[in-house]
Amino acid sequence: MFILDTLLHRLKRGRETLSYPQGPAPALPDRHGGALRVEAAKCPEGCKACVDVCPTEAIAARGSKGITLDLGRCLFCADCVATCPEGAITQTGDHRMAVRRREDLVLGEAGKEEVRLAAALDERLLKLFGRSLRLRLVSAGGDGSAEADINVLGTIGWDLGRFGIQFEASPRHADGLVITGPVSANMKLALKKTYDAMPDPKIVIAVGADAISGGPFSANPEVCGGAESVVPVDLYIPGWPPHPLTILDGLLRFLDRLEPEPARDAPRQGEDGDSLETRS
Repeated sequence: MFILDTLLHRLKRGRETLSYPQGPAPALPDRHGGALRVEAAKCPEGCKACVDVCPTEAIAARGSKGITLDLGRCLFCADCVATCPEGAITQTGDHRMAVRRREDLVLGEAGKEEVRLAAALDERLLKLFGRSLRLRLVSAGGDGSAEADINVLGTIGWDLGRFGIQFEASPRHADGLVITGPVSANMKLALKKTYDAMPDPKIVIAVGADAISGGPFSANPEVCGGAESVVPVDLYIPGWPPHPLTILDGLLRFLDRLEPEPARDAPRQGEDGDSLETRS
């Protein structure tokens, strides 16, 4: 009887998994703000208001006029948005922020007002990982926030498994490594051993400002300053923490599961840069 009641309940509720990416992406909460946009030409000469309020030194003055903003260090607190007198930094409400190259997270330089979105894996790796990707999560001193948003992707509303992406308990069964946290000193060896235990070819994904740059903990002597100080990184997903939609978007771009947006998407890896094969 219990099983029958459960089945009837599920039939009444219907399908609850969101339709994305076949349908439109759900809107981000108002307080989230999404990706930032930097129009350095609007910066008043000598103004450093946003530089002074940034808690992680993600914003730096660029000469007498202009700034650079590193989304890999940004906590998305929006203090800079509120402080800038000319509106040079604005929130876009866009969930898409994942990139393949660390330098693509630095905005404000010529022609880099917005993030250049992640390119897909090269064709050989897409054949290996495109239909089935197994990941091992390592929380390298994280505070639990990025880990929680990754966990959300496994719930019924998101159902990450429908894309063939699953998390494994053993690195020996994994194709890639997902890293959260700033990589504390006592996790450095564990992270390196986990990476070494994975078979080649393998990929590494840094999730959140902590894993990308150390975030607000980067100046602490007990922190290594992010995943890249220990292992090579192939995909950077900024945020503190990133919204689940941002994480999902990055993974699907990596696997070439999304239709490209010509204005922002980068060409497939291998067309303008080295593939992962050159790493070994």
